[in-house]
This record gives sequence, structure tokens and C-alpha cells, in this order.
Amino acid sequence: MASRVIAIDGPAGSGKSTTAKAVARELDLAHIDSGAMYRAVTLVALDAGVPMLDDGDLVVETAKGKGVEFRDVGSSFRPIVAGVDVSKEIRSARVTEHVSQVSALPEVRIWVTAALQEAVAQHPRGAVADGRDIGTVVFPDAVLKIYLTAAVAERARRRALEQGMDGATPDIQQLSRDLQRRDEFDSNRAVSPLRPAADAIHIDTTDLAFEEQVAAVVERARDYFA
Repeated sequence: MASRVIAIDGPAGSGKSTTAKAVARELDLAHIDSGAMYRAVTLVALDAGVPMLDDGDLVVETAKGKGVEFRDVGSSFRPIVAGVDVSKEIRSARVTEHVSQVSALPEVRIWVTAALQEAVAQHPRGAVADGRDIGTVVFPDAVLKIYLTAAVAERARRRALEQGMDGATPDIQQLSRDLQRRDEFDSNRAVSPLRPAADAIHIDTTDLAFEEQVAAVVERARDYFA
């Protein structure tokens, strides 16, 4: 039986998380952002002074020891460390700088995947999950798989707005280069690379208003979550 999950994958800046949150609200489902878990693990490793961030076993043991988990708060799952919600702390620049390295570790991906599956399995209604391997690895039996994408310049513009930049050309150019490097890294990592699931529905959001991209997913999901 397919998991009662809508899996939304795509590259950085494609609108996965914001779209997933809105779709979850529309369908009365929980939202789970897999990237938040990887960020929480990275935060803990940095705070603990883990000497080698490429030591997957040590990073996982540190995360376990600090009580990293996803906690169901009804409408979403929040990243928790030692009983404290770290949703804001995980968005710091230093976490952003290291999360790609940590999330590429096989031991970390195995542990986080299990945590995501366990969290969603306990939710009574179902969930909208977003990330970079949700439809291919974490929930390959999701009832609906969406792959969001957008032109890199548009993704950079959105990221600039998120970060409070004024959208000047130099900002956009630098962010575009950063996103392209992230795309290349995620697409070529040895474990769980970024790619659309074979049965994913592709939605290019470059020219879509936010409400339009949400509606595009909700329309396809109504048959499964009536």
C-alpha cells in the first residue's frame, strides 16, 4: 500500500518548502521538511566541535547523543535538539555553509531517512514531504511525486528575496553561481543524488505565481486526499 505522502523534490530555490507548507495547509496534512533534519544534525555537529565533519558515524552518534529528532506539532514536524525547537538556529550562515557536506555522508542519510519514515508513519492523516531524495529514496511508494524546478536566475531572485537582499544584479549573479554549484554537488553525490523519480510529475515554476504552483500540486493531489 502506498504511503499517504506527497513527495516534493527539486533543486535549491525551486520553492519546495514553501509550496509543500501551503499544499499541506490546503489538504489538512502535516508538512515535513527533510532539509531541516540535515540542518539540525549539522548544527549539533558544529556546536559539539566534531573535529571531522566527514566522519559519518561520529556525526550520527553526536546527533543521537544530543537528542536530534522531528517532533509532530500537529500541522508540521519541527527539528528538535535536546528538547528545544531549533527551527531558527538551523538557518544560520554557518549551518548553510556545511550542510551539503554533512548531508552527503552515507551514515547521516541512512539515519535521517529512517527518522523521516518513522515520523510520518506515526501521523494519522499523512504528510507533504519535501527534499532532494524524497520520491526516490525516502518515500518511493508515495501516492504522488512532484519534481519542482525553475530557471537558475529565477531561483536566485527568490533566494535573494528570502535573504532580504535588494535583488541587485551582483547579488543575483553570485547567488546563481552558488545555486549552480549546489545543483552540481547534489546531482553528483554518490549517495541519494538529486534526480526526479521515474514517475514524478515535473512542474516548472519559473513563470508561475506562488498561488499557481500550489494549485498545480493540490489539483493533482485531490484524488488521493479527498
